[in-house]
Amino acid sequence: MSVSIALDGLSIGYGQHTIAKNISYEFLKGELIAVVGVNGIGKSTLLRSITKLQPILDGMVAVVGNPIEHLNPTELSKLMALVLTEPLATKNLTVEELLALGRQPYTNWLGTLAKSDISKIELGISQFNLAGIRTKKCFELSDGQLQRVLIARAMIQDTPLIVLDEPTTHLDLQNKVQILKLLQQLAHKHEKTVVFSTHEIDLAIQLCDKILILDGDENPFGTPAELIEKGNFEELFQSDTVRFDAKTQTFKIIK
Repeated sequence: MSVSIALDGLSIGYGQHTIAKNISYEFLKGELIAVVGVNGIGKSTLLRSITKLQPILDGMVAVVGNPIEHLNPTELSKLMALVLTEPLATKNLTVEELLALGRQPYTNWLGTLAKSDISKIELGISQFNLAGIRTKKCFELSDGQLQRVLIARAMIQDTPLIVLDEPTTHLDLQNKVQILKLLQQLAHKHEKTVVFSTHEIDLAIQLCDKILILDGDENPFGTPAELIEKGNFEELFQSDTVRFDAKTQTFKIIK
């Protein structure tokens, strides 16, 4: 399988402060990958670093074989789509208008949509069941609906790599599962590499192909089964309040 993004000796952090270092992994085409860890361990920092939103401290990030520092914004936007936790600049756009922004890397300076662009937008509307809300303003949407629209826009951008920061935040359990299943569909059916940070570790274990556990030390990476076998989840929370049950593959409250 081809490599969508490669991390080689990566160190991340702010200024002179290193949060995590020596991260060297390859994320492959067609994989759904979760980044998990305790609060403050650097999940968002890692995603911001590998998407060129903040400088890396050391090492290299290559997107589809291209060192990220050599890519200009237009080139990068054709290789990588982002869904971040920052609020939209304006929620006054309709769903259809927001989806059309996914084609911006490919349109001319006037933003004129070609037939191929319109076809991709219509495909996204169909596959993400957005026909009923396509004319609604984004401020009229529920959190779950808006998140579905943002992920559809990322698919419409048609990049080999999609990166999402906490895509299930503020959603109820049903919407969390629906969003993660949409991401799984993007990876498996559309052969995208989908990387996302999450606190929903139980769901990630059930749905993801690979998981990266940021712990500031070894940062283990592998399939859920491999990480469970090595006891990596049991070491995730150094606490007397929760423990990982390998049999049920869930975290249990210690009573």
